[in-house]
Amino acid sequence: MARANEEAAAALQEYAELFALTGGDAFRVRSYQKAAKAIAGFPEDIATVEVRSVPGVGEAIAKKMEEFLRRGSFRQLDDLRGRVPEGVRRLTRVPTLGPKTAIMLYEEFGIDSPDALGEAITAGRLDGVKGLGPKTLANLQKGIEQLEQSGRRVHIGVAMALAEQVMASLEAERIAYAGSLRRMRDTIGDIDILAVAPESIMSEFRAQPYVAEVIAAGEKKTSVRTTSGMQVDLRVVPAESWGAAMQYFTGSKEHNVAIREMAVKKGWKLSEYGLFEGERVIATESEEEIYAALGMQYVPPPMREDGGEVKAALAGELPVLVELSDLRGDLHTHTDLTDGIASLEDMVAAGAALGYSYYAVTDHAPDLAMQRMTLDKALEQRGRVAELQKRHPGMRLLHGTELNIAPDGSVDWPGEVLRGFDVCVASVHSHFTMSRDEMTRRFIAACENPYVDIIGHPTTRKIGKRGMVDADWDAVFRAAARTGTAMEIDSYPDRSDLPSDLVRLAKHHGVKFSIDSDSHAIPHLAHQRFGVGIAQRAWLTSDDVINTWPLDRLLTFLGR
Repeated sequence: MARANEEAAAALQEYAELFALTGGDAFRVRSYQKAAKAIAGFPEDIATVEVRSVPGVGEAIAKKMEEFLRRGSFRQLDDLRGRVPEGVRRLTRVPTLGPKTAIMLYEEFGIDSPDALGEAITAGRLDGVKGLGPKTLANLQKGIEQLEQSGRRVHIGVAMALAEQVMASLEAERIAYAGSLRRMRDTIGDIDILAVAPESIMSEFRAQPYVAEVIAAGEKKTSVRTTSGMQVDLRVVPAESWGAAMQYFTGSKEHNVAIREMAVKKGWKLSEYGLFEGERVIATESEEEIYAALGMQYVPPPMREDGGEVKAALAGELPVLVELSDLRGDLHTHTDLTDGIASLEDMVAAGAALGYSYYAVTDHAPDLAMQRMTLDKALEQRGRVAELQKRHPGMRLLHGTELNIAPDGSVDWPGEVLRGFDVCVASVHSHFTMSRDEMTRRFIAACENPYVDIIGHPTTRKIGKRGMVDADWDAVFRAAARTGTAMEIDSYPDRSDLPSDLVRLAKHHGVKFSIDSDSHAIPHLAHQRFGVGIAQRAWLTSDDVINTWPLDRLLTFLGR
């Protein structure tokens, strides 16, 4: 994504939040948020085109963005920044804390930060305050903890974009990211980059515009804090030790301890420079050589978490993991008919350009009221899908829907309507704080609906904003296996949902999965790589993932 798009979108998103905080009209707030999404997801650099040409950006917003591109802000944003105290803005970063409550806490109790809120809750200063019952206070406390954790880590989409920006900015013979990012963890603390390059790469790195502060500078390692607040460590390694260095710095620590102990038992030494017997070099140049010398299969980075992979690799029993190239389609995508920002035609063309053999359009169903969806609109879209099918004979178009799972487990439309869709994804979009038993019953009822094919983003989490719902996942997965309902791995990086530990648990129960992009714009289709990373961390093969299957096998699974 172009830097200008990212920065302009962030400014507009901030304006939308401040506008909401000052009691601005909800419809206009939505239009600002939608335009921010449109700018962030626009495939070209908005600094090089007419801002008005971005779909979803009207005249008034285009003027604000033109001013932003000229001077890095716009008048109305400056005005609102002046009107909303920083303390109120800090409070609204706490998950589940709305603007009205933030203003009340600030004005009546002088609470101006998440820390101050935590102290006030612990000291009992907010007990008995109207609108803040014990359950609300407990949720706020949980939100503060989440915020603290997420303050130290970012989701994989943010980290990957930064790592790729850093690597593209430097001249090196070889350069790659290692650490938890290479293991495809869903949140990342800091970024490790290895390079085979002359020492001058260090001064080149320190001079980059994304560097806000140099934490440590050396010939072999430099650590910086970037303008986004993340730490990036760059290490220069000898070309002949590349494999050993990648193995060592990829981790995890626990995985490395296990394989170092194996080396020691053989009387060898394994370090970031190689595998040695005394002075004799056994293996250094590639990770494959190192694992082979230890009598193991090569362990793919996402599996290196000391979760049984060492034992399996020694026995030659590692599964053949699902790869991005195995995906034949995407079963959860949106268009501008609901909250997406690209047209049906453009999204379908983008799917075809990826070489997919099938592609599902799953716009929201009517119970998500803000999307203003109706059955008539869905049926009109179905007609357009049938027309588009003629233009894309090589890719089967599936007309689907993303249903809302109501608190009682029912979904938006009755069976006779659902029967007409090729694929039905059903997701929880509201009532996130139900009890464990109620939430479990809610999911099981959705799995038992004969027309529901996939449970979308099952835990509903938003990394750094909203925790997981509470459910008995063993019971949910047993129901999904029994009813032949797939669980989604939503690849959108702030969701990464199901997380890999729950994917492993679901696989244990015999559940199948769908790795989907949940795209709301064309660039989002590329998020699939993050979903594949989650699947690999959970040891999935292509047999476990329904959208790697040939069309006829998929259609049989969908029962259509």
